[in-house]
Amino acid sequence: MVLQVIASVFIVIAIAIFFGLTPQRITDDLLSIIKPNDTMKDKAKNIRGNKKRHGIYKFLMRMKGALDATGKSRQFTIAMTSSLILFAAGAVVCIMIGNLFLIPAVSVALALLPFMYISSTLSYYDKNTKLEMETALSIITTSYERCDDIVSAVRENIPIIKPPLREIFMAFEGEATAVSSNIQRALYNLREKVDDDIFREWVDTLIRCQDDRTLKDTLQPVVQKLADVRIVNSELKTMLASARNEYWMMVLLVVGNVPLLYLLNKDWFHTLLYTTPGKIVCGICGIVILITAMFMKKFTKPIEYKG
Repeated sequence: MVLQVIASVFIVIAIAIFFGLTPQRITDDLLSIIKPNDTMKDKAKNIRGNKKRHGIYKFLMRMKGALDATGKSRQFTIAMTSSLILFAAGAVVCIMIGNLFLIPAVSVALALLPFMYISSTLSYYDKNTKLEMETALSIITTSYERCDDIVSAVRENIPIIKPPLREIFMAFEGEATAVSSNIQRALYNLREKVDDDIFREWVDTLIRCQDDRTLKDTLQPVVQKLADVRIVNSELKTMLASARNEYWMMVLLVVGNVPLLYLLNKDWFHTLLYTTPGKIVCGICGIVILITAMFMKKFTKPIEYKG
């Protein structure tokens, strides 16, 4: 069995070399498969905001954009290629231990490992981006209330705004001054460059301010929402960490029962690992752990404002 697996690995490597499969090409092919093929009706609904994009594709594009902004775009290609390799490796491992029912759980879990690692590193980036957004919007709002000109307010604060927001506001300032004098169109373009509901609400308020300058007083309460979300997340941090720790403790108890069963009753251990009903039970447990882990990550992540 081991020799067959090694031979299969060499065959796969030879096929990859023969067809010129590079990590970038593998990434492009995978994204083309995942990319939603929406009709014109679906695209119209997306523009109006009535239909959300495909979750997996949106998650990957958000991760790719964050890595591009941090100058680590190559890591996305490596993650996609590593995910595919680990998915196949999980299937091979399950075949070697003789339990085909574990293939879905093990393969998917291994395939998610590169993205989990990148997601954990990007959480620090997201946190700093939120803090910088709060600072940038606050100082720009203060300047706008004083000078009554959003382009001048952005221009005078660009030197103290940190990346990646600096590039976004520089593009807005350049479009509003060099490309077109239509401030509202430039604001609409600015609105779509940051995937955050509070930021979009702030830009929407700015757009309304171009027609009614008395609405300037509503900008600061919008910016204050960023501070409110940050404070709530700080208060919930310990509680959410406790829930995650309890979950992983339960998973450890479930997985730890397998070697414990070997010490308590070898017949039950043999039934669990070497009979078809036992293998099915292991496969079901693996799928349940995988699904509940995804829900745990979803429900214990920092909260976000939804307008």
